[in-house]
Amino acid sequence: MAETTQDKSNGLAAYITVTAAYWAFMLTDGALRMLVLLHFHTLGYSPVQLAYLFILYEVMGVVTNLSAGWIAARFGLTSTLYVGLSLQVIALVALAQLDPAWGLTASVIFVMCVQGLSGVAKDLSKMSAKSAVKLLAPKGQGGLFRWVAILTGSKNAVKGFGFLLGAGLLAVFGFLTAIWAMAAVLTVILIGTVIFMPAGLPQGKKSAKFSQVWSKDRNINRLSLARMFLFGARDVWFVVGIPIYFYAVLSDGTEAGNRAAFFTIGTFMAVWIILYGFVQGLAPKLLKAAERDTSQIVNSAILWVGLLTLVPAALAAAVYAQIPFLTPIVVTGLLVFGFIFAVNSSVHSYLILAFTSDERVTMDVGFYYMSNATGRLLGTLLSGVSYQVGGLPLCLVTAALMAALSWLSARRLAH
Repeated sequence: MAETTQDKSNGLAAYITVTAAYWAFMLTDGALRMLVLLHFHTLGYSPVQLAYLFILYEVMGVVTNLSAGWIAARFGLTSTLYVGLSLQVIALVALAQLDPAWGLTASVIFVMCVQGLSGVAKDLSKMSAKSAVKLLAPKGQGGLFRWVAILTGSKNAVKGFGFLLGAGLLAVFGFLTAIWAMAAVLTVILIGTVIFMPAGLPQGKKSAKFSQVWSKDRNINRLSLARMFLFGARDVWFVVGIPIYFYAVLSDGTEAGNRAAFFTIGTFMAVWIILYGFVQGLAPKLLKAAERDTSQIVNSAILWVGLLTLVPAALAAAVYAQIPFLTPIVVTGLLVFGFIFAVNSSVHSYLILAFTSDERVTMDVGFYYMSNATGRLLGTLLSGVSYQVGGLPLCLVTAALMAALSWLSARRLAH
């Protein structure tokens, strides 16, 4: 019995260490995204060119998630975490080598490749942390939903602070100093994680086969499709559309105007993500998860994504009509979107772990987050194109269409 208690203690310590490392990673991930977006916008990059900078990041997320589950099953969750943190440090150091004298095409290709490496790093780290929850969360009484919500919510709150940190570092210290500072801090975190990581997570099985990553469970496949469209609905306005819209509204083109715009944009993006993470953490209480079974949670998934569809549709109509006090209304509407989106995201994160088994958890979580990354890729592409073709209104219309497709996919879940 004492051995079992010790195993649980080691497992909890491992989970806490993985989560802390994941927080540190997401802080740099959020900061890096804001640094790249705002820095290259001030250099004159168009919305489509800005979207290009993040495309390989999302493409590599698709590829990584497809293989990360197999890698973790074969080599262990700690291995994927260490590699993820190491690759992020390498990506930051590489980005610091960008030469302003390079031409536009060379710069775009170089930053795309660095962002692609960062995308690999992020999804290796994410898969490690999310899979650990399934293996270590208490069973029954909504324990799994509660632990998933805490991890996911806190991660997004930390990423939100990263947006603010990135914008602040850019405004105060400049691009290069910010990059080097983040690389140094993350290196310290990586070393500490390796030193203090206790036992408790699976070490991997050499018999794991790559072909096993493809899920044969209809619910997991349908949930993954719903997840893809859900995150596409967010990123189609979040990645390029809203930051550039706010920059156009807030900046007068002077250095002081740019600095003020950076802080304001970074603050909004940070607040949105932090509140999103906070609501994710509250989702089990909002939905009374401890009193409900998986079938009832599926019904909630359908209801909440249906509500989500209405928000960008209403905002698009408001922007097209150019109603008075438009910018405050857009901000309020996007905060409402964030609340509903957070509940949706938290429900999905619970359902994927509820549908899978301990034996397949890394495989199914990797497959599910491959769909998540595919949605972000679609959203990123459509964000730049939609804003360049039709401005913020077209971004919002596209978001409404993608949310509707997520609703149709969720309706097919067996419950």
